[in-house]
Amino acid sequence: MEERKAKILINRAGGNAGTQSKGYRVALPSAWMKSLGITENDREVLLQFDGECVILRRPGPSGYEAFLREARRLGHDLLRLHYYDGDTLCTKICADKVTHCLAVENLVDDSLSTAFGVNTSPTWEDLENFLEERCVPRQRDGLPYYLRELGLDHYDPLAIVRKTQGRMAEDNCWLDIVEG
Repeated sequence: MEERKAKILINRAGGNAGTQSKGYRVALPSAWMKSLGITENDREVLLQFDGECVILRRPGPSGYEAFLREARRLGHDLLRLHYYDGDTLCTKICADKVTHCLAVENLVDDSLSTAFGVNTSPTWEDLENFLEERCVPRQRDGLPYYLRELGLDHYDPLAIVRKTQGRMAEDNCWLDIVEG
């Protein structure tokens, strides 16, 4: 990973912004922008902020199938999950383990039956939280015994979901991990 130091340019925001409003900019190396395929005619980027880092990337292909096709074309390692409520497939999730980006396709209208509720653009962190919600809590008394029974030596929500299909006593929802 190439790294460079830069200074943030700070100036007053114009237009209808308040008197204390400021705009923040940074100059980016042209070689990096060329690598991203940024041109005068195609300048759209996706910005992500995780509370510590700002990530700038090209927007992924729109739609679940386009995302899946592009990630496969690039040879990325994918995790695909199908989230069911009983026999009804409610949400298809494609997680790109290389870019830590997700594509989600909700197949039902009821947000209570979808994997991420009303959130139609979940992040990698949302996926991690979702998986943890679909398995035994980390604070559960007797957790080491439970993990041993599953053949696991440490707490790993994805490994637990692989063994239990994310089934919980409270609902009829479960996960099918679709390989490839």
